Amino acid sequence: YLRNIAKIRNMMSLQDAEKLVHAFVTSRLDYCNALLSGCASKCINKLQLVQNAAARVLTRSRKYDHITPVLISLHWLPIKSRIDYKILLLTYKALNGLAPQYLSELLYQYDPPRLLRSKGAGYLLVPQIMKTTAGGRSFSYKAPQLWNSFPISVRDSDTVSVFKSRLKTYLFSKAFYQ
Repeated sequence: YLRNIAKIRNMMSLQDAEKLVHAFVTSRLDYCNALLSGCASKCINKLQLVQNAAARVLTRSRKYDHITPVLISLHWLPIKSRIDYKILLLTYKALNGLAPQYLSELLYQYDPPRLLRSKGAGYLLVPQIMKTTAGGRSFSYKAPQLWNSFPISVRDSDTVSVFKSRLKTYLFSKAFYQ
């Protein structure tokens, strides 16, 4: 699809080309990407190359131009951040009763046995795993781990739309400005 879009890119406006890229490329990159959280970085880098090529086609930038300013101008998250975004969005929905019951049953609130400062912080219990390869990829392990690493200002959002906005802003600044 990307080659066909590149062939007709000169005949389209930026908005029309962006709609095509989102319809044919980005939608495929985002499809079930929460399952890619445990994949090797080599696999994720291949997907990142596809996203970089789509950004280059869209902005008509050259192959050897640095891609970070292009991704920033398009306000696109890198693939790794998109995966984290999807996992954290599912976690937020599961904690607020907006996700299927089977996802909510995988998450447990952290409740320390004695009075600690972390008691009301909204942390999730990270389960102990036997095999770091298979267990570390599971939603029940990855979601609490990511959730606990994010600031309270992002986690304590009132609505899904506010959470999405804060989460994307945080991931964007973490990916490009830190």
